Amino acid sequence: MVKYLSIYTPHTHNNTHKVVFVHEGIKVEHTDSKSIAAKSASKLLDECKSTAKRQLTKDDADAITILESLSDCVRKGIADEIERANEEIVFQAKIRKEIADSWENYTCADETVNATEPKSETKWRQRDVGIMLDRPASKIHVIEDFLTAEECKAVEEMATPHLHDAQVADGSGGGELSDNRKAKQAAIAVNWDKEKDGDLIARLSRRVYDYVNHVLPFDIKENGQESLMSIQYFGRGPEDETPDRYMPHCDGECTGLDFKPGNRMATIVMYCDLPKVGGATNFRNSGVHIKPKQYSATFFSYIDPVTMKMDTGFTEHSGCPVIEGEKKIVTQWVRLGVDDENPWTSFNTCKYLTQC
Repeated sequence: MVKYLSIYTPHTHNNTHKVVFVHEGIKVEHTDSKSIAAKSASKLLDECKSTAKRQLTKDDADAITILESLSDCVRKGIADEIERANEEIVFQAKIRKEIADSWENYTCADETVNATEPKSETKWRQRDVGIMLDRPASKIHVIEDFLTAEECKAVEEMATPHLHDAQVADGSGGGELSDNRKAKQAAIAVNWDKEKDGDLIARLSRRVYDYVNHVLPFDIKENGQESLMSIQYFGRGPEDETPDRYMPHCDGECTGLDFKPGNRMATIVMYCDLPKVGGATNFRNSGVHIKPKQYSATFFSYIDPVTMKMDTGFTEHSGCPVIEGEKKIVTQWVRLGVDDENPWTSFNTCKYLTQC
């Protein structure tokens, strides 16, 4: 005799379902991470209880000794399980990094690689938003038509006289020159007093903070924040051995540790001019490859607002080499825990703050 079980699957089309035939007498067991963990815990407890029962048969056994023995057994078993889990995590992280290195080189080298499709889509102020990654401590969004040509021009006009070699974060809140980043940059101070008069740069900066507060529950203010940063990459042809680019890096800490007040926790990269060849944005550990459109923006945050733990590397990103043309972007790094009395510079270790 054959019994059958009809199971509806959530990913099929047109409300269809598939039929699974189960022979009578066959035990069907569903397993997932929770059931496997529960079975492992049950096995551990059974072994520890068996040890406790054997102690009960001894004439000199007392309740306190048995309870302590049971506690030690469970503690050791849990420690062993955690050690095995950590070894597996370290192994998988190593494999993930090796795969990410290969993926990074492949996507940057091949211009025909398609951009990653969003996991879902939504709207913000009539703008299309693609959700590329949505984890508690790691979010990546692509926002269409985030800024305007007039805003880009205003930023570039202010930046041009002050462009200098770009720096990278030095790991202590500041910046330093590095071969990992080749570009020009200039800080753009926002004149907030002109916001009510429709100042283009103030208008753009306000939009940045509005979007950050739309995603994260911190009610971020502009007080004490870093300036907008104009960053420009220049292509010098395919024969250039050291093209302008930004190697894989994290804007804030991506160690999974507790957030440190005053540090960065979100970024918005806004694209004004795009090169003819190169210049894509890669989040290699997340498998997200962004070929930006002009005037779009990429937002990413690297903090869990509930636990206040930092990202574990899913927002590590890079700027692929610019081969032909120019890539001009505007970046805002957003900090949590800064204000007028504690501006971002108080958390910065640059020797030359005018170049950070």
